[in-house]
Amino acid sequence: MGTAVGGGKAVPRYVQIADEIVEQIRAGILKPGDMVPSESELIERYGVAGGTIRKAMVEVRASDLVETRQGKGSMVKARPPVRHRSSDRFRRSHRQGGKAAYLAESEQSGATPSVSVLYIGPTEAPEDIAARLDLAAGTQVLARRRLYFRNGTPVETATSYLPWDVVKDIPELFAENPGGGGIYARLEEHGHEFAEFIETLQARLASKAEASELALSPGASVVHLIREAKTTEGRVVEVCDTLMAADQFVFSYRIPATD
Repeated sequence: MGTAVGGGKAVPRYVQIADEIVEQIRAGILKPGDMVPSESELIERYGVAGGTIRKAMVEVRASDLVETRQGKGSMVKARPPVRHRSSDRFRRSHRQGGKAAYLAESEQSGATPSVSVLYIGPTEAPEDIAARLDLAAGTQVLARRRLYFRNGTPVETATSYLPWDVVKDIPELFAENPGGGGIYARLEEHGHEFAEFIETLQARLASKAEASELALSPGASVVHLIREAKTTEGRVVEVCDTLMAADQFVFSYRIPATD
């Protein structure tokens, strides 16, 4: 039989098989590092054609619980638990305590964070970034690109763009380690007091290059986040372009109910 009926609606057999495999992973029957049974094993187990199993495995891979390696089959991912990305991670108290936002929230979740700096230096501001910084497209800005890890697993890339007139007299912003509290602490020390951070999020599928950089399966989901750091004078002094592995984050925001 190719389908089953549940609640008056036919459910394709490949979807049933995919759901069963996913449930085995979530229940711990198939553990991180285990290989998902091969196509031939699944054909024998379920008594269906190879095409049905291949369709089922497309669904399983879409769950982002497995990674497929050429010539080796599909393996259950050994990825760390989700950590929260909360609305209070940019509190001034964190910066004054010497912790940048990523380190503060990672430690709160019991994880071991680390950062790899990929590039620091001048670059031409892309059109969308320049517009947010109120600059002409192509204006020279400082770019700081990082790759963030959680328990050794890459989970996030981020590139900060800062106006050159703001950073040129702050040497710490050109260093791999800008010091306790991160770049926001250094900016505030030089008179750029923050009033708010504005974030825009969009979920989408990762490109091939993005999936490779974050060690994701092809077609895995990511969250693209753009953050503007605005001062009390109303100027945006940093735009951070961030890409996150979607299965690694839960977003938690505190929203006032009054004016």
